[in-house]
This record gives sequence, structure tokens and C-alpha cells, in this order.
Amino acid sequence: MDRNVKTLKEIETISRVRQNKLYKRLLDKDTSLIFEDPLENDMVLNMGPQHPATHGVLRVVLRLDGETVISCVPELGYLHRGYEKLAENVTYHEFIPHTDRLDYLSPMSNNVGIALAIEKALGIEAPPRAQWIRTLVSELARISSHLMAMGSTCMDVGAMTLLLWTFTEREKLYDIFELICGARFTTSYTRIGGVANDIPPEAIAKIKDWATQFPNELAYFEKLVHRNRIFINRMAGIGIIEPQKAIQLGLTGPTLRGCGIPRDLRRDEPYLVYDQLDFEVITYSDCDCWSRYMVRIDEMKESLKMVWQILDKMPEGDVTLRHKFVLPRKKDIYTKMEELINDFMLINFGAMPEPGETYTAIEAPKGELGFFIVSTGEGHPWKLKIRSPSASNLQGLPVMVEGSMIADVVAIIGSIDPVMGEADK
Repeated sequence: MDRNVKTLKEIETISRVRQNKLYKRLLDKDTSLIFEDPLENDMVLNMGPQHPATHGVLRVVLRLDGETVISCVPELGYLHRGYEKLAENVTYHEFIPHTDRLDYLSPMSNNVGIALAIEKALGIEAPPRAQWIRTLVSELARISSHLMAMGSTCMDVGAMTLLLWTFTEREKLYDIFELICGARFTTSYTRIGGVANDIPPEAIAKIKDWATQFPNELAYFEKLVHRNRIFINRMAGIGIIEPQKAIQLGLTGPTLRGCGIPRDLRRDEPYLVYDQLDFEVITYSDCDCWSRYMVRIDEMKESLKMVWQILDKMPEGDVTLRHKFVLPRKKDIYTKMEELINDFMLINFGAMPEPGETYTAIEAPKGELGFFIVSTGEGHPWKLKIRSPSASNLQGLPVMVEGSMIADVVAIIGSIDPVMGEADK
């Protein structure tokens, strides 16, 4: 009996020493985020960075009292991507494909964001038809991203079936993207001054076919989980963050609108043709995982409304601006010396904005995606900074998980819907 007691004390001592060493390592890194001293009954647990429920290489250091989370530290940066630094060494045109790899669940939307940012720096604007096409692909990308959020959130709390169903609908959208631009995943569809090519008639027909059947499919998805008591208990009342705190931490997109704050750049600071479309800004005011989840579900319905409006109103015309900063058409390069020279200059030296600073933001599926460009008059940015919604929204994680259970952490991360590709920019 004495030996057992001695052994237990030895184990506790070893455990405490290990905890102290971990606290010291964390304390050396950031004193403002780490706890003052380990209590006897507390434990430090690493969730990630290689973990199936962290939506990428996200590390979350949890301090636990039993299974209750006392506090946590989310740690980003394990991808080491360096896209902001890469932008300084390529032309503006060459940087467009890199944006496919930011939020890689909505590359079409990212392409639109960077194209608008570059055009603002250059002082040009795409033709009307190109703007309507950009709006169309942005809303299709929003639906695709929210379908992934719906499926992965359900899987995070144990509902595997819905992930497979939402993936099926996303595959249909990828078929449409392939018809539009020739690529399914990394699209690189936009160009400075427009889009790579017009939408072919067969793609328009396929969009209409898909948009006709999608409402019934979405309603079928909702029937499976939205009346399921287990799913509701795992989501409702979990991961609460007050509206004022959400604003202070810079949360954005569905994560912010799930706190009842109707902030949406498509309405508040209209770009492209959103001021010509009829849509509602979706908000839920319970400030929990359920609210954030439901915002995305209802936003898919609003995006579908906009898709139909765009298909009805889209004008005819050019999809690329004719300008010295815009790559000329291939047929013109082959037949006109001036266009050949312009193409040579743009490919080798890039479009050269006037010296200055610009900030351009769009309402991406996950929130405000902004590009801050500093130009010195050269063909590449002197600095390019990206305000990614995933990085911003993960700032709210410590507040959301405090007082929750370990199992709730997975549901809370799913409700934020981060993609580490854009968080580790």
C-alpha cells in the first residue's frame, strides 16, 4: 500500500515537472497569453497542429480543469507560406494564381479580390459584363465554401453522412467551374481588367440546371440534422462571444453576423454590381455555434437568389478592358506590332501603378478579405499585406472556448470555419 502511494506521488511529481517545463517554454514566447502558474489539478493539452478537427495545421494549447477549458492559446503559422513576401518578387499578374491557395475552398472569390485590388491601384475598371461574371462566380464560390462549412461542422460533431452529401453538391459546382475556366480547384480565372474568358453557353445552362435542383437538395440536408437533438445540443449555447467583444477582436463575416451585427461589405461598401442586386444580410443574435452555422445556411439561399438575378440581368459585351495595363488578346498579339510590344512589356516588367497606397476589400465567404498594396511605381508591389478573415476570426477562439468542454472546442473551431492556408499567409 505504501509503495503504491509512493509511486503515485512520483508520477504526480514527474507530471508537474513536465508541465512546468512546458509553461516555461510557452511563457518565453508570449507572456500575455500564458497562465501565471500551474495549479495542482490543471493540465496543459496540445490540440494540433496535426489534428483532423483543426481544419488545417492549427495548434491550440488548452489549459484544463478536468474536461473544462480554463483558457487557450491558438497558435498559427505552421504552414510557413510567405505569400506576402512572394508578392514583392513577382509582377501583379503573376501573383493572381497565388490567391487560389489562400482560402482554397473559394479560389474564384479570392481571384476577384486580388483583381479588384490591383485595378484600384492602377486606376482602371473592368467592363460591365466582366463585373457581372465576377459577381456570379463569387456567389457560386460562396455557396461552395458554405457547403464545405456545413459538412465539416456536422462531421466535427459526429455526423459523417452530411459531409458526403455536401461534397456531392460541391462536385457539381466544380464541374461548372471547369466549364467556365478549364480548372476545378485552382482556377486563376480573373485577369487585370476583366476575366480570362467569357462564360460559354453550356456553362450558363449548367448553372441554371444546378440552381433549379439545389434548393431541394439543401432542404433535404437540413431535414437530416436541424431537428436532430444531438446535433442541436452540440451547437446551441456553445462557444458564445458577446457582440461588443466580437467587434473589439475584429471578427468578420458569418462569425460576426452570428453575433447579430449586420456587417456585410456587399451592402455597406458595394463593389462590382452588388448595388444592383436584391439580397438580405443574414444575422442571428444568439452569438453561439448554432447562430454562426445558421448564418451560412441562410446565406446560401441568398446567394442562390443573386445567381438567378445575375443570369437574368447580365449584359453582353467585352470581358476584358482594352488598356495599356491589360494583357492584349492573343489574336491581336499575332497580328499587331503595338499589341505584341505591350504584351512583351507587361510580361517582363509588369503593370506599373502610380506610387501610393491602396486598400481593397471584398466580402469573401469567411469574411472581409482585404489587400493592402504599397506601390513605388514598379511592376511589382513594394509591399502587399493580406487581411484574411480566418486569421481575424481565430482571434475570438480563446473567448469562445473559455468554460467549455474539450469536445466543444472541436465544434467551436468548426463554427469559425477557418482555413489555415489564408491564416498563415
